[in-house]
Amino acid sequence: MTAETNRCGFVAIVGRPNVGKSTLLNRLLGQKLSITSRKPQTTRHRILGIKTSEDAQVIYVDTPGLHNNRRGALNKYMNRAAADAISDVQVVVWLVDAERWTPDDEHVRELVEQASAKTIVAVNKIDTVKDRAELLPTLERLAATVTDAELIPISARNGDNVERLEEVVSRFLPIGPAQFPEDQLTDRSSRFVASEFIREQFINRLGQEVPYKLSVEIEYFEERPERIDIGAVVWVERASQKGIVVGKQGHLMKAVGTQARHELGRMFQTKVNLRLWAKVKAGWSNDQLALRTLGYD
Repeated sequence: MTAETNRCGFVAIVGRPNVGKSTLLNRLLGQKLSITSRKPQTTRHRILGIKTSEDAQVIYVDTPGLHNNRRGALNKYMNRAAADAISDVQVVVWLVDAERWTPDDEHVRELVEQASAKTIVAVNKIDTVKDRAELLPTLERLAATVTDAELIPISARNGDNVERLEEVVSRFLPIGPAQFPEDQLTDRSSRFVASEFIREQFINRLGQEVPYKLSVEIEYFEERPERIDIGAVVWVERASQKGIVVGKQGHLMKAVGTQARHELGRMFQTKVNLRLWAKVKAGWSNDQLALRTLGYD
């Protein structure tokens, strides 16, 4: 590819919490980068996922779910990270649920309408709609709401119509040279990826409250010829949460460690030794200084 014919640009994937943004990013990249779960607000940071082909380099920006709850420093951080992404890109892929419209969707609509970027509305989870004719009211409402946007029904989980989405995204990108090496997947460090993969395992094993008061900090990340040694602190806000995270006789922590080692070994394609321990940092999720210390910056 040459600078005269290649297309390159940034594409923000935005939407309310739990609408499938990270699942879509992983589908577009063809491998797992962003962590996923059924719990909302799993994604806390902007994450670049870079896909390079013969004629384009698409730099996708996975964002935290935009939501109306602006209380607390962590919620404000996530909303700001997502809102800022909309103003920093050439294309916005706004993901909505094929079967559900919420006040958070309305909040996203207001932000997307103000953006100067080209907008694509991706109507996700069409695989859950038994009769595709039921999509028509949703598509008609969206067409009337966002008049200058292209509507594309998709399933991020199954990959339905995702190739069509990629074609439209590429068409909207400006002509220009690639900004990253063709084999680079993300701008995030291996330490960041490790912390996220560990946090994902806790999210998927814990109840409703604790995951939102939990953060993972990598203490050491040492690459050796035959393996990677990782030590990570799991931060919670109360002693009672620490007991839940560790589990009876340490069983939950051990289960997380086993699965996280497997996931990280597959990601880094080498053996991983992982050591986890839990600590309490009272009120960290509502403390600006604590958030910066834990990488929310």
